[in-house]
Amino acid sequence: MKHSRICLGSVIPCHTSSTMLLNLTDECRVQNNLQRIQNNLARVACQRGGCADAGPLLRSFHWFPLRQRVTYKVALTTFKVGHTATPEYLSDLLQTLALARSLRSSEAPTMVVKRTNTDLTRRAFSVAPPSIWNSLPSAIWLCDSTATFKRHLKTHLFSSSL
Repeated sequence: MKHSRICLGSVIPCHTSSTMLLNLTDECRVQNNLQRIQNNLARVACQRGGCADAGPLLRSFHWFPLRQRVTYKVALTTFKVGHTATPEYLSDLLQTLALARSLRSSEAPTMVVKRTNTDLTRRAFSVAPPSIWNSLPSAIWLCDSTATFKRHLKTHLFSSSL
């Protein structure tokens, strides 16, 4: 009986880590498939062949590639958490950085990015939005309304994708 407990104790951590690794590879595969579908939709809509570069086609439709679409959604959610009445559990996950003294850069609200060790935890809501938010130019941070924030954010993301 003791021997079976020892064996199970060593197998369970290996199983969970391999399961997490499989989930990460599955997620990458899903992202690649979704990007491929979006590229093919743009080619079909423009009546181009399968060898045509999808980047210019996506830009002509004002479609973001998948990774930028995720960045857009996360940044928009972060803006809404900071500027509108949102559920308290979301507000509690994001913390703005409080500076000890006043600086020119303190006009723009930077967020605290928690340190992580794994790719899985880097995608948590308490970690990903602050890093995306801090990477945006301060002109986007200081927008007053959601409509102007969206417009400036789209312009920034489209110009950075070129």
